[in-house]
Amino acid sequence: MTRGLALVFFGASAAFALAAAKPPSVLLQPQPGLWEISGVPGATAPVRQCVMDVATLARFEHRTKPCSAKLLHEAGTSAAIDYSCGPAGFGHSDVTLLTPRSLRIGTQGISGGLPFNYVLQAHRIGDCPSASRH
Repeated sequence: MTRGLALVFFGASAAFALAAAKPPSVLLQPQPGLWEISGVPGATAPVRQCVMDVATLARFEHRTKPCSAKLLHEAGTSAAIDYSCGPAGFGHSDVTLLTPRSLRIGTQGISGGLPFNYVLQAHRIGDCPSASRH
């Protein structure tokens, strides 16, 4: 392969990889901050969490694990995302942007060898407390 052709191929491959890594626009519109999340399995009340990367809400079950994600479909205010977290499991999430401060996330998959399937309502309620910022 000639050097010029190799650079064109590498450039196209790099651009594709960057495009694939970019979160869907429905997860780019909401801002990081303090989010209140309803529907968390086992929680009797909504969970408040400082979210620095809103895209992690799409893989809420595995939010503390390193994962790779693949955008399957995006149309308007909704997106379908598959993700894999190695031995920690995998999942599929359907994310709907209700408002710039509100998301609905239907998620299912395998975590710790067991299946999960639930729907979350996430609402940004403000900025993170200063002690939570990193």
